Amino acid sequence: MELISLAILGILIVISPGADFVLVLKNSINLGRRAGTLTAVGISLAIGVHISYSMLGISYLVSQNEALFHSIRFIGAGYLIYLGLKGIFAKEQTSPSMVRNEKTRQRYIAEGFFCNVLNPKTMLFFLSIFSQLISSSSTDNAFAMGYGIYMMALHMAWFALVAVLFTSPLLQDWLNKFKQRLNQVCGAGLVLFGSALALKS
Repeated sequence: MELISLAILGILIVISPGADFVLVLKNSINLGRRAGTLTAVGISLAIGVHISYSMLGISYLVSQNEALFHSIRFIGAGYLIYLGLKGIFAKEQTSPSMVRNEKTRQRYIAEGFFCNVLNPKTMLFFLSIFSQLISSSSTDNAFAMGYGIYMMALHMAWFALVAVLFTSPLLQDWLNKFKQRLNQVCGAGLVLFGSALALKS
């Protein structure tokens, strides 16, 4: 695959709406820019995990083991549904100033990390891409590693941008009026993503 094609493919994959986007949006509008950015950090770290096991061939073994693959799928679906329900039924949100607390920071990194790393669709995407990039050639493998780093940076940049945009003063006053409703909508979106993942045959 050509370098430009791979670069464009990466951008399209990152910006396509999904559970990661909804989670970053939810955390940003409810808890502030720092929470959204920390969620983006977690997502980027999860991409590093996908890249690591794709290069080692583990994702291929998982995809060929039906029981293990479905276990990961149901765990991922359950986690998305849990995050969604928590958003739907939450009455009061943490103040953005409380995100400075170390445990709270770790919480949002973990949310982003597990939201992405437990998604079997992401696993299969990286398997399909890296199966074409990795070979016995050290040059090809170095390129694959470089592409993986590019994907990590792309995820971090995009979701950090989402956090910045949705916490900008221009949008903040308007979003504050509908914060609870938006939180419920984002929660419902996560529940739908999780349900679709669980019900997919």
